Amino acid sequence: MQELFTTYLPELLAGLWMTARLTAVSFIGSLVLGTIAAAFRISPIVPLRAVGRLYVELFVNIPLISLLVVVTFGLPDIGITFDLFTCAALSMALLGGAFTCEAIRTGVNAVSVGQIEAARSIGLDFFGVLRHVLFPQAYRSVVQPLVNVFIGILLSSSLAGVIGVKDLTLQVSEINNQAALGLTAYMVAAFAYVIISLLAGGFGAWLEKRWRVQR
Repeated sequence: MQELFTTYLPELLAGLWMTARLTAVSFIGSLVLGTIAAAFRISPIVPLRAVGRLYVELFVNIPLISLLVVVTFGLPDIGITFDLFTCAALSMALLGGAFTCEAIRTGVNAVSVGQIEAARSIGLDFFGVLRHVLFPQAYRSVVQPLVNVFIGILLSSSLAGVIGVKDLTLQVSEINNQAALGLTAYMVAAFAYVIISLLAGGFGAWLEKRWRVQR
């Protein structure tokens, strides 16, 4: 354990920073994609609803590791090339966006029909209702589900090493190959994931409570 922190601390911190960046970028991407997909799914325009449903049905059923391989090694075959970090973030955002969409849609369904009718009666169009009525309330009611998406993205980021992204898990694996520390290095990585997940869950609980009081 002492050797891990005295000799390989810079590598551990670099891996942890990469995991944090990858998780943050992927989660923000998930929020953007999920919000757009949710708008499509509740749109009065039938083709948009079909696109939104197709997106969700497709990406909730694709394993992340398969998508990582397709994005990283398949897209270059058609002339689309990204760096490894972008490939990982894009893959995780696409999957996370599908789950985010369903979470937001659940929140939208919780808004009373009366509020929607009142918004329309004062002249708001579909996008106005989304912006001023549906989405603000939907986000407040699905804080914990969104936190779960964040935690899922955090844990899924450990697969980014498959395509060569030097996240915490890959750094620990390389350290273990060099120093043969056994389970010790992986236990440290697991502890880091647990701490970040618990902090995210605690923040989500605080935010949910605060927003609930403001209603």
